[in-house]
Amino acid sequence: MRKMLLCGAALALLSVAGLAPSALRAADLTSIAILTPEAGTDYGWNQQGIDAAKAAGAAAGVKVVVADNLGYGDVRPTLREMAEDGAGLIIAHASGYNTAAPEIGEEMKVPVAIVDRPDAKKPGAVADYTASGHEGAYLAGRLAAKMSKTGTVGIVVSGEPPSWNAQSSAFAEGAKAEKPGIAVRYAVIGPAAYSDAAGGKRVTEALIAAGADIIFGQGNGSSFGMLQAVETNKSTGGGPVYFIDVIGDKTPIDKGNLLSSVVWNLEPVYAAMIKDVKAGSYGTHNYDINLKDGSVKLLKTKHIPDDVWAQMEALKADVISGKIKVEAHFDADSVHKLVTALPTAQ
Repeated sequence: MRKMLLCGAALALLSVAGLAPSALRAADLTSIAILTPEAGTDYGWNQQGIDAAKAAGAAAGVKVVVADNLGYGDVRPTLREMAEDGAGLIIAHASGYNTAAPEIGEEMKVPVAIVDRPDAKKPGAVADYTASGHEGAYLAGRLAAKMSKTGTVGIVVSGEPPSWNAQSSAFAEGAKAEKPGIAVRYAVIGPAAYSDAAGGKRVTEALIAAGADIIFGQGNGSSFGMLQAVETNKSTGGGPVYFIDVIGDKTPIDKGNLLSSVVWNLEPVYAAMIKDVKAGSYGTHNYDINLKDGSVKLLKTKHIPDDVWAQMEALKADVISGKIKVEAHFDADSVHKLVTALPTAQ
């Protein structure tokens, strides 16, 4: 009875202080959960998110519960289950979850993390991590322009969410900074075609037919279709077509066409979230990634000549120092102004 009275007193004090109910869990955070729409074996968005959550949890001594391959439908039941099982922080790792997660977070009094809604942050309750690898994408654009033989590069996206837009515009800017006359073609598989591998293959083949010999691809499961397209088609000049991926490292499945990847490391982001939940400062700011702290990097593969890589390292240093300024443009209009859209993809 004494313990119950003390708990009641603590609740009353928190209520008077105006603190979010989730603050009750802050001091003794023991478990977090991450939800992903696709399997955590995609060498990309889903796998990087899960791996990062596990690493951040291990470093903080916090248990990590994974619910993957959930699709893009209603995840409210799973969110509610994670909260009921004791998760003191729920990471909703998909833009399609950014409405349901805050709703269930408020209902269950558990802080949540979402993407593509920086305007939705709420102290103690909701934080956004619309991470942007635009600095790495700029370098990828410079690399593509350096290595293209046809003078045309392509961008294939599985949709136009803010993160993809920021990287697409930066890639185009980088390519044009390297070679002002280069053609940058652009194609969208669909409004939310993240897992459409068949669509990824079809659209990528169309860009290759339009002259692109290096493809910058952004899409979860759809990226496997993009990669298949570059593996099975020659460029209009008769040479190989190369692929630049995002977020993960597909080197283990490379058949000779993976040129690079804009690799994201979300561990520092999730580590900061855990720290903020424990400190009671969760939801007071957004989280991002960058070249300077290594949370964004350009992948070096055997297909990049040493002299070209040395040039890329010099460009990286210039971006980090601020000599080259790369801004994030999260809107699709900014992308459209920099590229030539493929008519059949619209």
